[in-house]
Amino acid sequence: MVRRLRMRSMRRGIREMDLILIAFSDEALEGMSADELVLYDALLAENDHDLYLWIAGQTETPAQYAALVGRISAMSLGLTRPA
Repeated sequence: MVRRLRMRSMRRGIREMDLILIAFSDEALEGMSADELVLYDALLAENDHDLYLWIAGQTETPAQYAALVGRISAMSLGLTRPA
C-alpha cells in the first residue's frame, strides 16, 4: 500500500502538489498506521486545487482531513509559503 500511495503522490494534476506530496510521502508514509494510510488514500482522491488551497491555508480543510493536512502543511514550508 505504501508503494502505491507514493506513486499516487507523485502523479498529480499540478506540479506544486507533486512536490508537496512526494516530500510528505518520502518522509511520513513508512511511519503511518493502517488507518492513517487509508485516510491519506482518501485524501489523494480529492481535487488537486482543493488540496493545494487546504495545505496552503487559503480555504478551510474538511474536518476529516484537518490533522493530516496540518501535518502535510507543516512539512511543506517553503513550498506553499516562504520558510
